[in-house]
Amino acid sequence: MTEKNNSQTSVETVADNNSLPTQQYIESLIFNIRGQQVMLDKDLATLYGVETRVLNQAVKRNIERFPEHFMFRLTKEECSRSQFVTLNGKRGENIKYLPYAFTDNGIAMLSAVLKSKTAVSVSIRIMETFTAMRRFLATNAGIFQRLDTIEYHQFALQQHQDEADKRIEEVLQRLEKKESVPMQGIFYDGQIFDAHTFICDLIRQAEQRIILIDNYVDDTVFKRLDKRSPNVKAVIYTKQISATLQIDIDRHNAQYVPIEVRIATNAHDRFMIIDAKVFHIGASIKDLGKKVFAFSLMTEAPDELLSRISR
Repeated sequence: MTEKNNSQTSVETVADNNSLPTQQYIESLIFNIRGQQVMLDKDLATLYGVETRVLNQAVKRNIERFPEHFMFRLTKEECSRSQFVTLNGKRGENIKYLPYAFTDNGIAMLSAVLKSKTAVSVSIRIMETFTAMRRFLATNAGIFQRLDTIEYHQFALQQHQDEADKRIEEVLQRLEKKESVPMQGIFYDGQIFDAHTFICDLIRQAEQRIILIDNYVDDTVFKRLDKRSPNVKAVIYTKQISATLQIDIDRHNAQYVPIEVRIATNAHDRFMIIDAKVFHIGASIKDLGKKVFAFSLMTEAPDELLSRISR
């Protein structure tokens, strides 16, 4: 009884001295646990000026006043979170007890259970803090929503950038290791860079010759073929050579390693011969990545194909 009276005298003296905790300090003791804003028993005991065990004993004597939505006990996993380390001891220490968490309703009930002027005054100050926090969240809900939207778009943009960086890194690694290109596959609409990389890898593999059979050729095809080694011969078979195309050929060959362009009117599909390999490509080289197309390595001999189209 003496201990209780001394505790009450000390607490009431604090109240008389008008030294109630500030709203800012109380806010630092409010945590979001299980989707609710709560305060822990140890912090409440400090604010009320009593020992934690005294506060919990008072609650147990009146447990019928504290249903689960007023008060609940934390789990070990919840106590191990970094935000509770300072409340339960140093990191790595064993927690001596699992603390109780009180909602605002439970805190309001505490003032009635503890029966002291300080408990009433402190509880009022805590309730005011909870109310102020709710008002702030409600008033600034639109701002928080916009911030969430901005954060989402930034995250999506970062993911897109990471994916682009990953693809570029893969291309660089393949070029450095000189890995062989795939023998067959499908490129989908929009995979412009992937399709471009695929063709460039084929062209760089050539050691002796590159022969392209494509009825739709423009200057972009010359740019891709220029990625071959200087000693590799390049020949294009196409159904016609327009005046514009001839100008592009002449201008290209005046500056770069020449590309020979020949007419072949009896070829419908597109093929690319790399040394002794024949690839069937389902789209014109200039349009790669704009529509879905497939490619595959053929078993036919390249010379047989050339003899058929050059008649």
